[in-house]
Amino acid sequence: MTIDFYAWNTPNGRKISIALEEMGLPYKVHPINISKDEQFAPDFLKISPNNKIPAIIDPDGPHGRPVSIFESGAILLYLGEKTGQFLPKDLGERIPVLEWLMWQMGGFGPMPGQVHHFIALENEQDRRYGLERFSKETRRLYGVLDRRLAEHEFAADKISVADFAIIGWAWRHERHKVALDDFPNVKRWYAMMMARPGVKRGFEVKLG
Repeated sequence: MTIDFYAWNTPNGRKISIALEEMGLPYKVHPINISKDEQFAPDFLKISPNNKIPAIIDPDGPHGRPVSIFESGAILLYLGEKTGQFLPKDLGERIPVLEWLMWQMGGFGPMPGQVHHFIALENEQDRRYGLERFSKETRRLYGVLDRRLAEHEFAADKISVADFAIIGWAWRHERHKVALDDFPNVKRWYAMMMARPGVKRGFEVKLG
């Protein structure tokens, strides 16, 4: 059955398109134009009460019943459980996947997202404070990831949903004003991820 995928061309949307392609799941994109406030439409709020993209509806959910899911991290975990892919069954192996997925959700997303916000401000005084604050934290997070990848091929040893979450934001490194040459281990991982056919398809699919 085809999953209904509600998204826009953002890092959080790309996380899910990558996962769907890597897992080989059939899906249909329903663009939600956030620049036109379509995320506040009553029909969308029924599946995403926090009025954020992405969200999915799986007609073949648990017990064969339809299920809607919002929040990109929850969607990635659900898809990993559903398919048995990119989410280890063994608890010991799963722990680093959960750690690095939560690291992305709590830091390597909200902080670069603030950089996106302040770059767009026209008032120089407002821009300067925000960019200094959040650019510094964003670079620190790239450093955390770089140190991790110095000793691990992927964020959680084997490729997982955590990598899909992180690449969705690392994809915007130029917008973050971050040169990957400054983080060689991230650069190596980034090139390896972007060379994967499923990741390529996930970035190429039209989300809006």
